[in-house]
Amino acid sequence: MLRDLREAGWTKREGLALLTRALGAENIRWVGGAVRDGLLGVGVADVDCACVLMPAEVIAACGRAGIRTVPTGIDHGTVTAILKDGPVEVTTLRRDVATDGRRATIAFATDWPEDAARRDFTINALYAHPETLEIADYFGGLADLEARRVRFIGEAAARIAEDHLRILRYYRFQTRFGAALDEQAEDACAELAHTLKGLSRERIASELLALLGLNDPHPTIARMRARGVLPVILPEACPAQIAALARLIAAEAEQGIAPDPVRRLAALLPPMPEIAETVAARLRLSKAQRARLIAAAEREADDAANPRALAYRLTPPLAIDRLLLTGSDARVLQGWSVPVFPLKGGAIVARGVTAGPAVARILQAVEARWVAEAFPDDPRIDAILAEELARATP
Repeated sequence: MLRDLREAGWTKREGLALLTRALGAENIRWVGGAVRDGLLGVGVADVDCACVLMPAEVIAACGRAGIRTVPTGIDHGTVTAILKDGPVEVTTLRRDVATDGRRATIAFATDWPEDAARRDFTINALYAHPETLEIADYFGGLADLEARRVRFIGEAAARIAEDHLRILRYYRFQTRFGAALDEQAEDACAELAHTLKGLSRERIASELLALLGLNDPHPTIARMRARGVLPVILPEACPAQIAALARLIAAEAEQGIAPDPVRRLAALLPPMPEIAETVAARLRLSKAQRARLIAAAEREADDAANPRALAYRLTPPLAIDRLLLTGSDARVLQGWSVPVFPLKGGAIVARGVTAGPAVARILQAVEARWVAEAFPDDPRIDAILAEELARATP
């Protein structure tokens, strides 16, 4: 059963009341994710506002009320109002004039249903009056939300043709909110999967990682492969790797480790660094994401032999990735801080070793034994050093 929107904490934000007074209650509606998630009782971070005023009017009205604005997407009608309890994107009502599957040419509108008609799914086209919180529902979104059904507004194929990314958005929303599948949407996504090739790699990566970061994306990923969608964007994900994703998700849940989308992407790839490098480049991943994907691809069966030594060498997050991906227990690393090797080269020089390569070799030998022995305390380090000095003495 859907919640009363008046119970949602975000509706009581002081900044929203200030924005309502500035723009006029009849000129704006809260829309999209905040309304949807508020009705589901899910926490809300960002609030979006649809508005009948033109962007220049929004800026002027906010200015008179002492609200700073940023023209974050003014060409498409979006102005961000900077409020003390969080920014709000205020977007003038719009309608699509032309679309090519990647971008839309828009015109401003004054009609709420017209603005709603250009949105993707019925559950994202719910508008709430800023004072009464009465919901305006033009396409049956409330019934779909109640039934946990993700349904395109209008014909699924036509909406996908407008923006090919809606294929991946459908799968993400279906994973997060859906119960029963919408067969029209499933068929349209499969039929038009090839159109994903025309999208930017960044947009595809963003949606894929968002999907992988959800609670349990495995059934969706498996379905995407069966319907021919996943091979278009991630051909490396064979059935064996999809099974590996299922095992990883189960291990994360069992061990109480938070999901990580890059780790899950690594599960979908064979453990081969060159493949990880190729995929990272193709998806235009960040340097940090690329490094993490490659490190995960270098996993080995004996990684679990000394988890803390692995974490010392790689960092705990990378070690946790590799342990989970090899079916090992990573809980030993939760809350564990990597110790700092206390021995410095000066201590070896003080023992009579001439500064230079010999000092470095001894230092490395002592550190390797210190790690292998699970980071013992200073007396044991002194003993190890004495043994290495004796070994190095002609």
